[in-house]
Amino acid sequence: MTADLRVLVVGCGNMGASHAAAYHSLEGVEICGLVARGDSRRRLNALLGGGYPEYGDFSEALAASRPDAVCLTTWPDTHEAYALAALAAGCHLFIEKPLATTVAGAERVIAAARAAGRQLVVGYILRHHPSWQQFVELARGLGKPLVMRMNLNQQSHGRMWDVHRNLMQSLSPIVDCGVHYLDVMCQMTQAEPISVSAIGARLSEELPTGMYNYGQLQVRFADGSVGWYEAGWGPMISETAFFVKDVIGPKGAISIVARHTAAGASDNVDAHTRTESLRIHHAALDENNQFVRPDRWIDCQDEPDHLALCLSEQRYFLQAIRGGLDLGRHWQDALNSLRVVLAADEAVRSQRTVMLGR
Repeated sequence: MTADLRVLVVGCGNMGASHAAAYHSLEGVEICGLVARGDSRRRLNALLGGGYPEYGDFSEALAASRPDAVCLTTWPDTHEAYALAALAAGCHLFIEKPLATTVAGAERVIAAARAAGRQLVVGYILRHHPSWQQFVELARGLGKPLVMRMNLNQQSHGRMWDVHRNLMQSLSPIVDCGVHYLDVMCQMTQAEPISVSAIGARLSEELPTGMYNYGQLQVRFADGSVGWYEAGWGPMISETAFFVKDVIGPKGAISIVARHTAAGASDNVDAHTRTESLRIHHAALDENNQFVRPDRWIDCQDEPDHLALCLSEQRYFLQAIRGGLDLGRHWQDALNSLRVVLAADEAVRSQRTVMLGR
C-alpha cells in the first residue's frame, strides 16, 4: 500500500486556502503543516476542522515537518528562494504562477528540479478547465494566422485592493495575470512568440515607485499570429469590459461569452475562469455574400468552479509524482509564457518593442 504524500502548504491566502481544501479532500494526501506569517493559517486551519500543525516561518516548517511535497502560494518575489529551498530538501513542488519574477530565476528553479529528480508543477489553472481546453482546440481549427483578443480587468476594493497592492510590490498586472493568457495563446498558435510591444499607466499614488496598475501588451508569433492582452487592477478600473476572450482566424471566430457572470463581477476570483458558453462563428459565404452557416452556441453551464479546478490541479500533481510523468514540455511552456510577459513589462518601461530571440 502506498503511503500518504505529506504536503506542506506555504501561503494560506486565496490560492493557498483553495489548494489546502483540495489536499484535505484527496485520498492519499496528508497536510503536514500550514505556513503563513499572519493569522491566515489559523483561519484556514479552523475552516478545515483544525488539527494541522501551524508555522510562521518557512525554513522552520520545512525542517520540522519533513514533507514529501511543498505547495507554494506565497507572494511572487519569494517564489524562487522558497522553491530552491524545497527542492534542495528533496521535496516535489507545486508552485503558483509565476514560477519566478525573472526568466533566469525560473530557469534556476527548473534546473534544480531536474537535478534533484523531483516533480515541479506550475499552477496554470486554465489548463485543467474543460471549457478552456475546448476553446483552445476549436481555435486551432480556425486556420492561420490567428488574432487573439483577451483581457482580465479587475475593479478591486476592500480586501482585494490590499491583495493587489501587495502583488504590485513585485509584479504588474500584465505579468501576474498575463502568464495564464499568454500560455493559452501559445497553446492556440503552437508557434514561437517573436516580439512584444506594450503600454502601461500608473493610476494610483498608492503603488510603489515605478509600478503601474494598468497594462496592455501586443505579441507577434512566428506563424504570423498576433495576440492582445490587457489587465488593470484597482478601484478606478471600469467594469464595462473586464472579460474579453476572443479568437479570430481565416475560417471564423471562437468567443467565450460569460453573459451572466461578467456583470459586475471583476473582483470575483471564481468569475475569472467561468465560460458559461462558447460562440462559434463560421466565415464561409455563399454567392450572395451571406453566411452559409449560423453561429453555433455550446452551453458550458455545468463547468467546474474554482475549488473543483484546484482539485483537478492537485490530482495532476499527485499523478505526476506517482506516475513519474515527463514534465519537460510543461516546464518549457511555463518558461515561454513568463518570458513573454516579462518582455512586455520591459517594453512598458523602455517604451520600445522587445524582440524575443533566445
